[in-house]
Amino acid sequence: MYKIMTPGPTQVRESVRKARSLECPNSDLDPAFFDYYKQTCELISSLLHTSEETLILSGEGILGLEAACASMTEPGDRVLVLDNGIYGKGFADFVSMYGGIPVLYTRDYLETLDVKELEEYLEKDHDFKYATVVHCDTPSGMLNDIRSICPLLKKYGILTVVDSVAGVFGNEVYAEESQVDILCGGSQKAVSAPPGLTFVTVSEDAKKAMAERKTPVASFYANLRIFEGYYEKQWFPYTMPSSDIYGLHQAMEDIRNDKDLYRRHERIGKAVRKALRESGLGLHLKSGYSNTVSVFDVPKDVTASQILNKVLEDSGILLAGSFDVLEGKVIRIGHMGANATYENVKETMEALDCAMRGLQVPLSASLAEVFEREYASK
Repeated sequence: MYKIMTPGPTQVRESVRKARSLECPNSDLDPAFFDYYKQTCELISSLLHTSEETLILSGEGILGLEAACASMTEPGDRVLVLDNGIYGKGFADFVSMYGGIPVLYTRDYLETLDVKELEEYLEKDHDFKYATVVHCDTPSGMLNDIRSICPLLKKYGILTVVDSVAGVFGNEVYAEESQVDILCGGSQKAVSAPPGLTFVTVSEDAKKAMAERKTPVASFYANLRIFEGYYEKQWFPYTMPSSDIYGLHQAMEDIRNDKDLYRRHERIGKAVRKALRESGLGLHLKSGYSNTVSVFDVPKDVTASQILNKVLEDSGILLAGSFDVLEGKVIRIGHMGANATYENVKETMEALDCAMRGLQVPLSASLAEVFEREYASK
């Protein structure tokens, strides 16, 4: 088996694998499981620094994004789509799918969103029901400052849907303070549980907007309202995957007990970026660096496939390329969740050193040596 160092899915800890092996209850009928589900949701909310309700949905992270848009969008609604990355632009498809009118605010894909520039735009046009924001755009590693962006949007009466699937629990999120209305996360990235679950934290303002809809949500599965009163009714809208939720709960307990979590992600992120710069490989982005994923451009005279295959075949480490407009152009290193240990990342830097030598790509410095030095200096 190879070592996973991709930006999702990530490595899964033994504690989570063991939790998934527990005996399965009848999740439709067992009152204790309703308690367990609710406790897991409350644990997630507490880790996101919010008193708002969290819901766990049975489906990969994309389900959360679609469910948020499906639940918020009515035909004719204008929705502001903040677009400085592949997933940012992708929100427009969900808005259109449910009859909304996406208005793209497109900016440089190499730069984090400029809040001052956004405010200048909103001064001229702020007639939007809600806005979509990507916290961390996984294909490029772009990080946007939701602690500044979401309150600005709220100032103009615009609700927010935030994709933090690749950002949350590697970059600390203060959902309530940031005035996020719907925050979407997933099990398979920094949470380091297997793929298959998404969680959404929903504000009272978002619930009010859903309740005041004039038309029904054009979906059952992607409708957040079907969970209303689930605990009081002791009735889930569909059968919950108990083993997946056991694993997710344990992953959240691991996060709660990891007192060095965010400091370690920050140290690793900074050390990887330093290594990429000093080696001459450089960074794909000009600003907006996430502590969960680092991305560099493919050097000339080699291909992304050659680098990925060399690292996998020689060192047994799985890295990732990208897709859409970045297909074949970049390499992504996922240093999030269980991937984000000094040992894992140093081994990855050594593997890249070896691969570049084998492919005759000259480096200005050893990635592993710079990473080790920079990590130790913090």
